[in-house]
Amino acid sequence: MRGIVGVTALVALLVGSGLPVGAAAAPGLVWGPCPATPGVVLDARQECATVRVPLDYGSAGGAEISLAVSRIRSATPQARRGVLLLVPGGPGGSGLARPSTHGLRLPQSVLDRYDIVGFDPRGVGHSTPVSCGLEPRDSHPTVLHPWPGPGGDVSANVDRARRIAEACIRNGGALIRHISTRNEARDIDRIRQALGETRLSYWGVSYGTYVGAVYATMFPERTDRTVLDSSSDPDPHRVARGWSANFGRGAEDRFPDFAAWAVANHPALGGTPEAVRDNYLRLGEALDRNPRPDLTGANLRAVMFNSLESDARFPQLAAFLQAAATGAPAPAIPLPPPAVFENLIAVQTATACNDVAWPGPEQDHAGAVARNRITYPLTDGMPVNIRPCAFWPHRPAEPATRIAATGPANILMIQNRRDPATPLVGALHMRLALLHRARIVIVDSGGHNAYVANGNPCGDNTVTTFLTTGIRPWHDRTC
Repeated sequence: MRGIVGVTALVALLVGSGLPVGAAAAPGLVWGPCPATPGVVLDARQECATVRVPLDYGSAGGAEISLAVSRIRSATPQARRGVLLLVPGGPGGSGLARPSTHGLRLPQSVLDRYDIVGFDPRGVGHSTPVSCGLEPRDSHPTVLHPWPGPGGDVSANVDRARRIAEACIRNGGALIRHISTRNEARDIDRIRQALGETRLSYWGVSYGTYVGAVYATMFPERTDRTVLDSSSDPDPHRVARGWSANFGRGAEDRFPDFAAWAVANHPALGGTPEAVRDNYLRLGEALDRNPRPDLTGANLRAVMFNSLESDARFPQLAAFLQAAATGAPAPAIPLPPPAVFENLIAVQTATACNDVAWPGPEQDHAGAVARNRITYPLTDGMPVNIRPCAFWPHRPAEPATRIAATGPANILMIQNRRDPATPLVGALHMRLALLHRARIVIVDSGGHNAYVANGNPCGDNTVTTFLTTGIRPWHDRTC
């Protein structure tokens, strides 16, 4: 389903009056220096504060946890409209440094109108963190996704999924039960209140689009201008399980971009795009039969999927394919600190398992992988493989949110046509769920993340116009 979904456009809407929607002050927050972020140089103007929120929103007067919040104030206070909250992806992605790393990519006209605000979601980083105390073998980046063994063997994946679930329940404390998308939306509303804003504009990316859509459903009257960039499928019966299943389709959409690049830049990998694809599949199978200490078939596939997120990573995949073909050493890839990655897996696992119930270990996961390998050979069955939620002992505390079209028409979606991680098919389902509340701009680009990420003036200008004036396109559009 590549075309624009057939939604009847009504009329172009002006969202808001252009007047400030909140006070410039942030009552109750004490701003000061930000904690260091490994590998990131923060802008000198970025400052940080702490917001206290309930651990359990169903328990009045109970324990509280901390959320780390950051901001860079409006560059032109007299033009300030309010706050633009940057909602990170993941689940488990840190957002505290985003005013510096992502916010400052925004056009000056946007920086003039908003305080750019970031945060670490509950359980993440400098907010009250959660840890599963995972073994090193279960917290390495190469096992972030459950790549099957040779021939689609899932036995090692079953064992790993069980170990992770048991470790999280054993070591995650009370917090592990209260990490969910709905609680992140509630936390965002507490941040809004702490900032002294009556309404909130935000830019959600990847998983952050689902958080943003849930917030817009739970608190529609508190939303101002909402940008959903690289949207997930909001199916409330599947949620993260559906996002994972879509990886196969996303890789098929995106791999031709790499193959065409490889023909032009590394012809040894194949003289045609079809040959590049065949060589990738052949090399993965060869490594399954004869794994190397520094490179296995699963490793190669993990590098492939990671490399499809950005054209800038294409040389990384080409280098691994050349190493696999020639026997040369596999290139080294910089890895995040182990504690950071362990934290990401803990939050990702908790969110996925607490949002919705998953099929248990008694289901035919091996059969699902076998069928998926035939339909989507690039990803070798990984998208539907068993995950820790199969062993999660707790039912979700509340049903997943059904994204609703009730509320103001103040949402603009932007989506790459060939996104491996959040493919267009899922974004179109989000568009259908939001109906009149949203417009979508489909950018003829590949990779993950769209706004101020691909150098597409048409898409970027459409979002910038919306953020600065409130004007959306009359119809869904392509760029």
